[in-house]
Amino acid sequence: MTRIRTLLGTDFDGRPVEGFDDVIDEAFDDPRHRERVPGLVALMDDPAAPEIERFLACLALTTWAEPAGYEAVIRAAADPGATPWYDFSIDRKFSVDSTFAQLADAVADSRHLTEDKGSEALRQETCRALVRLADSQYFEDKLGELFDSATLQMLLGDIKDVVGRSVRFLAAGEKRRFDLVTQLVDLASGVSAVDGPLGVELAMSVLAADSFPRALVHAVPIVHRAQGPEARRFGEFLLRVGDEDVGRQVREALGGSRAISA
Repeated sequence: MTRIRTLLGTDFDGRPVEGFDDVIDEAFDDPRHRERVPGLVALMDDPAAPEIERFLACLALTTWAEPAGYEAVIRAAADPGATPWYDFSIDRKFSVDSTFAQLADAVADSRHLTEDKGSEALRQETCRALVRLADSQYFEDKLGELFDSATLQMLLGDIKDVVGRSVRFLAAGEKRRFDLVTQLVDLASGVSAVDGPLGVELAMSVLAADSFPRALVHAVPIVHRAQGPEARRFGEFLLRVGDEDVGRQVREALGGSRAISA
């Protein structure tokens, strides 16, 4: 049996499982997952091991809030193309690397174990490293799942920087192979939950540089989250530029805002 089958292909009672996710998820309720950590670290760091097995080891360690997992993600973010598993998993829609999207999902899930592992500060630094890639790497819709309020507050400066870089990139007529505009709108939407005016400002700057129907749909939650005059101003903007479906969603959101403030 290969190492990955031993480490992630059997549950903590030694029984085979259908998928590796079963064992990764089981760790949230079973402290015996700690016994697998040294083997997973060794596998992740073994240059002779198959890339997919190294990636799966990193995914498990990160989900389990292990420092070795977080540190591996931070290293990968520092030089994505040099990461052993980069491009082994390709998104079907855009034909680009999807490993960072999966790692972002793992970092988001890991918040449930950071208190036990004493690794919350490292988790937040891993979030920072991933956010800084938002202008160049594809995250599907996973970036928004990284954020709790405390992490968002810590990352506001980084988000402003990456959105600013991206807006300049888009304004110059440059393109990515994935939907960068929607990815940035998702970031702005996250920000609007803790800083409504800033979330609206970021979203407006992105949509002024470039816009697609999908991005406008993803922008609607900002109307819910931002509240106040900024939310109404942004909602009116979406009514002007969006299609009928976007308009319906915005009118519902604005109606809800009035009910809340009444």
